[in-house]
Amino acid sequence: MEFPHQTPEPESVDHREQRRVARTLFWIGFGVGVAALGAALAYTAIRIASAGRREDPTTQRIQELIDEANSLLKALDEQRHSA
Repeated sequence: MEFPHQTPEPESVDHREQRRVARTLFWIGFGVGVAALGAALAYTAIRIASAGRREDPTTQRIQELIDEANSLLKALDEQRHSA
């Protein structure tokens, strides 16, 4: 038991300081761990998303035909409005 007029023993002050440092280091480590987990999840999500975008030749050809059709429709629409 400590009384206000007494100075704390050096060992108890050192023990409290060690606990404070340990608690600080724990939270720093916890934050680094959470950040690393978030980075790993983001990396995995990007890899999965980019792997799904590989297109086969059929898909590419279909997209080219769609683009060509859109271009023809736009040209036709412009002809109608200019006439």
